[in-house]
Amino acid sequence: MDGNRWATVAGFVGALGVLAVLVWVVGVDRTLSALLQADPAVLLAVVGIAVVWMTAWGLALWSVLAALGNPIAPATAILVYTAAVFSNNVTPFGQAGGEPLSALLISSAADSEYETGLAAIATVDTVHFVPSIGYAIIGFTFVAAGAVRLGRNLVFAAVAVAVLAVGLPLGAYFGWRYRYELEATVVRVFTPVVRALGRVVPRRSPPTAAVIETRIESFFAAIERIATDRRTVVQTLGLSAVGWGCLAASLWTSLYAIGYAVPVATVLLVVPLGSIASIAPLPGGSGAIETVLVTLLVSTAGVPAAAAASAVLIHRGATYLLPTLVGAGVASALGANHAAASPGE
Repeated sequence: MDGNRWATVAGFVGALGVLAVLVWVVGVDRTLSALLQADPAVLLAVVGIAVVWMTAWGLALWSVLAALGNPIAPATAILVYTAAVFSNNVTPFGQAGGEPLSALLISSAADSEYETGLAAIATVDTVHFVPSIGYAIIGFTFVAAGAVRLGRNLVFAAVAVAVLAVGLPLGAYFGWRYRYELEATVVRVFTPVVRALGRVVPRRSPPTAAVIETRIESFFAAIERIATDRRTVVQTLGLSAVGWGCLAASLWTSLYAIGYAVPVATVLLVVPLGSIASIAPLPGGSGAIETVLVTLLVSTAGVPAAAAASAVLIHRGATYLLPTLVGAGVASALGANHAAASPGE
């Protein structure tokens, strides 16, 4: 635990370092000046938009859990998803790093097997890619149409959109088509790893190969159950799209708060591309995401660097810092409940 704690601290130090360099490059005084000019009423609107975003994505989790036969109250699902966002925001590589902890929190709240919680959060995170691709394509189409020429950053955006639009659907198609082969591979690869870990973890006996295989099969069965439920898929996609719209609206409103009104297409392009930076080995991609957002805003909308930086800081304060703080409290409560429910483990 001490090693994990120090790794998290080191990650946040790195993220703060990246943010400090970003603000220094664009100008500390100019960034602070733009922040101080922000309209307080509009800042409250940014916070409200962030709440709607978390509500929409929390309801997406609620929809998936209901399809898996582990329904929870909508309000509980929203709070649990906030805790999941917290776990993503404090671990490197975004969702990839936070999903194991998120699955534990979800399974505790829904009183379900761990594999069910993992399938639920994996499904929600995967579904989020679909609307993001649609928004990015729409945004790039309008931004590119209005550009005099494609600069280096717009070329980067074009490549990123192409990868998202082609690579992800192909990956999903082949992953689904060969899901049973994939399941067999996962069982074969992870069984010896899990058994080895079981032998070194104190007070834990290594699970048998049959138990591991059953649990992995349970995870894939849950994924298949959701994927074949058309109503759940459509509902989850709709809620995800609402959430992405709110994220774009949050950035647009943050810019408006400091006196800049940019084309809507700009934020529809910038926000999904900025989320790609969450794969950086920093807590929730913090530092990397802000850098990408500022760079793209400057190159696509002509916003001054200091203004772009201040707007991004406002946007990320509402969509990163706020859910992290709220989610930390929810995660702590869920962790306490889980420990009380299983004192002998």
